Order: sequence, then structure tokens, then C-alpha cells
Amino acid sequence: MNQLRINLDNALDFIDSKKLEQYDTQTVDIIQHLEENTSDPSNFLGWLNLPSEIEENKIREIEETANSFTKKLDTVVVIGIGGSYLGAKAVIDALSPFFHTREENPEVIFAGHNIDEDYHHELRELLEEREYGIVVISKSGTTTEPGIAFRILKKHLEDKAGKEEASNRIIAITDAQKGALRKLSNEKGYKTFVIPDNIGGRYSVLTPVGLVPIAIAGYDIRGLLKGAEKMRKDTLSTVPFAENPSSLYAAVRNELYQNGKAIELLGIYNLKLYCFMEWWKQLYGESEGKDNKGIFPAITQFTTDLHSIGQYIQEGRRILFETILSVDAPQHHLTVPKAEDDTDKLNYLAGKRLQEVNTMAESGTRLAHSDGNVPNISISIPEINEISLGQIIYFFEKACAISGHILGVNPFDQPGVEAYKKNMFALLGKPGYESESQKLLNRLKKQ
Repeated sequence: MNQLRINLDNALDFIDSKKLEQYDTQTVDIIQHLEENTSDPSNFLGWLNLPSEIEENKIREIEETANSFTKKLDTVVVIGIGGSYLGAKAVIDALSPFFHTREENPEVIFAGHNIDEDYHHELRELLEEREYGIVVISKSGTTTEPGIAFRILKKHLEDKAGKEEASNRIIAITDAQKGALRKLSNEKGYKTFVIPDNIGGRYSVLTPVGLVPIAIAGYDIRGLLKGAEKMRKDTLSTVPFAENPSSLYAAVRNELYQNGKAIELLGIYNLKLYCFMEWWKQLYGESEGKDNKGIFPAITQFTTDLHSIGQYIQEGRRILFETILSVDAPQHHLTVPKAEDDTDKLNYLAGKRLQEVNTMAESGTRLAHSDGNVPNISISIPEINEISLGQIIYFFEKACAISGHILGVNPFDQPGVEAYKKNMFALLGKPGYESESQKLLNRLKKQ
């Protein structure tokens, strides 16, 4: 099986080895605590053993539903925000071609993650020409962004295909018993899947939240779960600290944080992993940014960003460290051609694969950044496929849970997310927020 690898050489020079050893017992205790508290739904630890506990009949149901959509639709719109779409988009984008869709499966498009009027108008125009369906993902059914998108697209689909046929083209992934979307699904007869009560949104990619869209796109959800199960076993509390990749990553990044490195840049040299970085950014930002604590998660696409913020990384404030997510083998083979005139002075690269050039750019950059006092961690996978993606998903989830506990915060809640919502609701005149509305309007006038 493909194996995830972690290299800490360019980070350990910035860390006291004795201090790092102190994380050994702490991380083991944290993992044991996680393993012992999975039975209480309020702990939101259902993701911990999910790869080994998901039932065969649930996997088969997802696959059969995906196949039914594949037979009759050319496009599926997945409506969700945050963890309700980022994991699925990360996997689908990583496995999909850059410039065309795979004709044997529906094109998967995402909506409900913004309130951009132009985006939704142009999406609706596109769907006029498509035979499409909807996968709407929301535990409550009342979250503003996906709620608006679903209201717009549900009406459009009902007007286009008829109410009865529209109901056959809508899948709802929601709460098992309660909420507006569950009520509507029961009334309309939508096909439904359940968001487990004991799994938070950003840890939900290996539930129907992620698996249904990924299966509709035509990718192997069994391989994804197989990779995640491999990583689950590799990060148990019985695995020694020095051999546990999630523990090592969590420990090193927290020790760097203690040494003043408050910003982590996750970087890639393979563009298929761009949306995976977006998933990572939400996972760590929502999990750790609390109580005036936390490492700020930022993302960088190399070598592109070496020509934009590369100067800052090399010589700006020394508050950064990097984690580079690498892929050993690309899916295709392309070499630099030889030019007779060599006016661009690149014939020294003639005959070399682009992968070799990319790898040397990565190696050279890592060394330069290390020399510039930017520690960097390297995480690599042999290739991009479902098994490797399952591994890195679970690796980062487990490390995030460990890291949050080291930091002293609850990595499974997100109380700060509600602040903007309260202001937005008051400014829009939502019932129940009248007392705050005028106060906020007065503040805005003063500004």
C-alpha cells in the first residue's frame, strides 16, 4: 500500500531535542483519552474509528445511489459550506483532470459556500443547458449560505423538470431526526443520508457528507476508506511516538509555536492538491483558533507563490514555518524539449522531466527557507490516488485533535463562528434580532 512519509530534518534544527522528547508521554495520553471517550456523542469523536466501523451496507447504498445519478444526469450540484463541501471538493479536484470532465460521470459543481449574486446567477444559467441533480448537505437546513443556494436551485429544478422529477433528483444529507431539511426531505420524499451526531463538519469527509459526492464523481470510496484505515492503525496510542506521524507532526508544530512561529504555511508543488489545502485550512483554523491561541493556517502554491510572497517568506518577519505536502510521482510524463537557438538559455534542462525540475525547485526552496530561519516539515505521498488521499485526510485529522489538546483548546467546537452570523442576521432584519439591529446600523453610520 502507498505509504505517507514525514521528514522533520529541516525543522528539528530549530527545536531543542529534549523538549521534543517531552511530548512523547503527552501525545500518548492524549490519544488514549481520545480512544477511551468515543462512546459519548457530545465528544464529537465519531471520526476516530470511522474507517473501520462504517458498515458494508452503508457503503453499498452510497455506491448504488451514485450509480443511479450517473445514469440519468450530466451534472450534480453539491450545496454546502465549510466541512459540508471542502472535503469532497478536495478529493474530487485532486483526482480529476485539470481541463476537462470525465464523460462517464456527472460533472460535480459546488454551491452554497458563498452569497455571491453573480456566481449563483451564472450557475443557474449554466444549469439551463444541463440535466442536473442536487446534493444538499446541512445538519439543520437553516444555515444561511447553503439555505439560499438550495432555495434558488430547488425552485429552478422544479420549474425545469417538474416537482415530482425534481424530488427524484435531490439527495439530502442531514440530521437523522430533526431540522428543517429533515422535515422537508420527509415531505418531498428525497433520498437521504445521515450526518452522524458525533462527528463535526470539518471531520466529516469520510461520512456520507464526503463519500456521496465523491462516489457520484466516479471515484473509489472504498480505496479512500482503506487508506484512512491504514493511517488509523499507524496512529494508535500503542504506536511509539517516534513512529507515529500524527503525533510527530502535532508535537513539532506546537514546539515551533512555542518558539514564536505563529503562522504555518502549508505548501504544495502539485496543483491538484490546491483544494486539499483549503480543507486543511478550515480543519486547523476552526479547531485551534480559540482563547487568543493558535497557529494561523495559511496556504501557498509553489512555485507560483515564490514569485509573489516568496520574498517575505525568505526575509520577512521570522514568525513562519512551513509544511510542504509533496507527491513523488505525477500521473503523466512530459520532458523539456531542446531548442536549436537556445535563446532562453534553457537547453541545460532539455530532456529532463518537468517532475525533476519541480522536485529540484522544491528541494532548493526548502534549503533556502531553512537557511533563512524558516523551519519546514515535509509530508509526502507516492502518488495521488484514493488510498493516499484517505491516508492524508486521517493523518491531518488525528494530528489536529492531538495538536488542539496540546494547545489546551477544544479542537471540536467553533464558538467564534457565530459572531458574524448574529451581526448579519440583525442587519438583515431576521426576526428575534430587532434589539441589535439599530445599534449595529448606528455603528456602521459612524464608520
